[in-house]
Formats: sequence, structure tokens, C-alpha cells
Amino acid sequence: MEGFFIMHTSRAVLYDKYGRIDVLHVGEIQLPSPSSGEVLVKVHASALNPKDALVRKGRFAWLTGSRFPKIVGLDFSGTVAEVGKGVELAVGTPVYGSLNELTSRRGTLADYVLIKQHECAPMPNALSFEQAAALPLAAQTSLQALRNLIHLEKGQRILILGASGGVGVYAIQIAKAIGAHVTTTSSAKNQNFCRELGADVVLDYAADNPFNEQYDGIFDAFGNQTFDMARPALKSKGTYVNTVPSKRLFLDAFLTLFSSQRARFVLIRSNTPDLKEIAQMVEQGLVKPVIDQVFDFEQFSPAFAHLETRHARGKIVLSIK
Repeated sequence: MEGFFIMHTSRAVLYDKYGRIDVLHVGEIQLPSPSSGEVLVKVHASALNPKDALVRKGRFAWLTGSRFPKIVGLDFSGTVAEVGKGVELAVGTPVYGSLNELTSRRGTLADYVLIKQHECAPMPNALSFEQAAALPLAAQTSLQALRNLIHLEKGQRILILGASGGVGVYAIQIAKAIGAHVTTTSSAKNQNFCRELGADVVLDYAADNPFNEQYDGIFDAFGNQTFDMARPALKSKGTYVNTVPSKRLFLDAFLTLFSSQRARFVLIRSNTPDLKEIAQMVEQGLVKPVIDQVFDFEQFSPAFAHLETRHARGKIVLSIK
């Protein structure tokens, strides 16, 4: 069913050049009507990710290019406002998801966003829009890393580095849902928090050496370790996965392509089946959204400042009204 209205302009958080937080500002964007397979979503909440800051700073300029203005944000929750041909979602359906591209020509920190149908799914039941927005990119990153790359199974041992951050909090829960034994690293103040999420062993990254044990998989959710550092703690057929691509990691992944011990990086692809699987885990009580703080739309600058401290416990969400 196609929508019955469309707003032609919308507020959005934009930037006209790469740089620090002060390049961000609110502007007006044009809202195209959805084409075949596309959905126009009225955004109610958007969550920030470290990737948003890296793109804004120009870290991926070779990919995102020099066309400005660019729009901030990848994660969203909202309601379907209008649909293109071939879309099965009905207008008014609450949905959540994450954009797959990094060009920043589309962005979710806005009143409306145009998405591909496969980038979203119906929201988990009983969640607020803020809670739903805290899930898509981070939970899918964890799911795809643990399931597709580490191939984690019930009874296996997994080490999660940086477990109290936006990705780590979901990695703990998904690993426990699989039935794995979970060891985490975090700051001392977040150890009880990791236990509450299901971790079996919690280590202080400043005082404990996590590489004294042997693991079937090591998931570096914080992205600040290397395969060489982690390799001695991997079992003979173990896999190390990092969330931050680098030249060193690309080389390690290539060199271990056919090795028993493997280095991999997770390049998330938001997709409807995985979003539905996460929604099911939420509804079964296996996974819960973890929010550090909710900011209003106009507070995007302090929200990014908090994100870039790298001390947030869970997700930073912006409410859009």
C-alpha cells in the first residue's frame, strides 16, 4: 500500500566539511518520494555509533567522497510514512533498522529518512522508539561476528574485549543466548554491569591479562587490540574478530585465509532477517536494549561529545520529535 502524503523538506543534522563536532548544524533537506523497494520513514529516534564520528572526521573520505552537505546517522526507529512499489510494509508500521552505506548522502539524524526495504524490519514488541533505535547496528554487528565469523556454538568459550560499550553489551547477551561461556574485559567500574548482562568471568582491562586463557573465539568489540596480541589465547581452530578495519587487519585476514587460527573483521550488512532474529531474541527476553543516555534532537553536539569520550556504557540515543 502506497503512502498518502509526503513532507517535501525535513530537518537534519548536517555537515559541509569534514572535521570536529563544531562542523555539525541543523539544516533542511529535500525528501524524495520512495522508488520501488524503498520506504520513507518518519524517524522518532536515532542512535549514535563510533562510525558516525569517524565518517564525520574524514576517516573514510576515500569512500564517502567530497560531496556536501552530508547527513549524520545510521541507526533509526520510526513509523512508515510512505512506500514505493513492491514494499509489503503498511503505512504506520513501527520499524527499526540501520543504513548500509557510508556515503552520508542519507542519514538518520533527521525527521525523515529514505531507506531500502531490506534495511529495516518491524520493531520488537513493547519497546519504545528510543530502545529500538539502540539495537540495529550494534546488535547486528555482534550477531554477524559471533554467528558468521566465529561460528560460536553452545559450550564454547568466547572472550569479548571492550564488553561494556555499544557493541559489547549485545555481544555478551547474544553469546549467552547461543549458550557459550563468556569472559569479558571492561573497566573496573563496569564489571558488575557485565555480570548483570550474563558474563561468566569479568576482567579489569587495566589490571588483568585476558590472554592467559584459551578461547574458541575472541571478539574485539572495542577495536584496540591486534591479532598478534590475541593469537596466543586462541585455540587451534579459533577466530579473532575486530570491529575496526585497518591495513594491518586486512593483511592478517588475508594471511590467515586458509589457516586454522583466523583473523577477521566484521563488515555489518543490515538486513531484514537478522533484524527479525534480534527482535525475536528481545521478545524472548534473551536480549535487552542497553542505553547509556537519551538526548533531545537539538542536543546532538553534547551527544557526540559523550560518544567520543569512548566511555559510554551501552548506546547513546537521540529522541526526535
